[in-house]
Amino acid sequence: MASRPEPQRPPTLAEIKATWPPTVDVSTAATAFGISRSNAYELIARSEFPAKVARYGGRMKVITESIIRALSATD
Repeated sequence: MASRPEPQRPPTLAEIKATWPPTVDVSTAATAFGISRSNAYELIARSEFPAKVARYGGRMKVITESIIRALSATD
């Protein structure tokens, strides 16, 4: 029987500031907030995602600086 992968820990604010590119995909942004990818898409659909989402055609990218601001506001 295959073992389940360990849950990924959310990155620290310092890690995000130091290593993340200017935009990230929704799955990556979701890890910063400790939520699932599907929950992130639900929040985006309701315009309730805590960071700025940019849509490029059919793709969505999350602005890293807006993630940093949202996480800094919760400290």
